[in-house]
Amino acid sequence: MDDNADGREMLAEVLRLNGHHVDEAADGLQAVSMALEGRYDVAFIDIGLPGIDGFEVARRLRASPAASGLLLFALTGYGEARDAALAAGFDRHIAKPADPDLALELLDTLLRNADGP
Repeated sequence: MDDNADGREMLAEVLRLNGHHVDEAADGLQAVSMALEGRYDVAFIDIGLPGIDGFEVARRLRASPAASGLLLFALTGYGEARDAALAAGFDRHIAKPADPDLALELLDTLLRNADGP
């Protein structure tokens, strides 16, 4: 979920080409709604979303049992937001523009670890 359509579409397409199912949201409220209504393993969330920011998205998702187990990746162009992102409930922080190879590596590693040994 990224407010920048080009960045969001690029990351989504890379994930799709690597066999992942992807849904997209353009604002924070839509992201929360989708995450709570769907069954997702991972959400890539931009910190600078319109409506409510990514920090608030993470806090709302972490407060809901419907999103338990959901891995949250913060996407931000602000390197200093790393500590705040982790404090809000994100599992990982990725600087924008997101390196597709890094995103795939993190995604695959975390999903493998979530499945157990």
